[in-house]
Amino acid sequence: MAAFRFNHLGVAVPGIDDAVSFYTELFGYKLLAGPFEDASQQAKVAFIGSNREGDVVIELIEPLSEKSHVAGILAKGIGAYHVCYEVDDIEHTLDEVRARGCVIVQEPVPAVAYQGRRIAWFYTPARQLMELVERER
Repeated sequence: MAAFRFNHLGVAVPGIDDAVSFYTELFGYKLLAGPFEDASQQAKVAFIGSNREGDVVIELIEPLSEKSHVAGILAKGIGAYHVCYEVDDIEHTLDEVRARGCVIVQEPVPAVAYQGRRIAWFYTPARQLMELVERER
């Protein structure tokens, strides 16, 4: 069985700058990385957190256009919409989740926000969207 290590919670936002300001003022979070524009994902992303031990990192995701899947998520009124796990072997993990009834949404592709490390997406049988990011080697 693949080792899944929690990486971040993905939150769709209409604008990253406003969201960073809100999270900073309310929760004391700060910008950890980004923003990054990733044309292949049709999104602009930034990572925020508190840097306190055990606190969750949040990926803020802004659509780059109305054609972005994130624009559709926002139109449905959804904010928090995916959980990301880091894995050692992304292909092996995709084989495992597929064997357990998950549907692969996107095969591995390089991600700007992860300096070219690959990400992949799948839905669980309960229709939960999950992201995988390959571990840094």
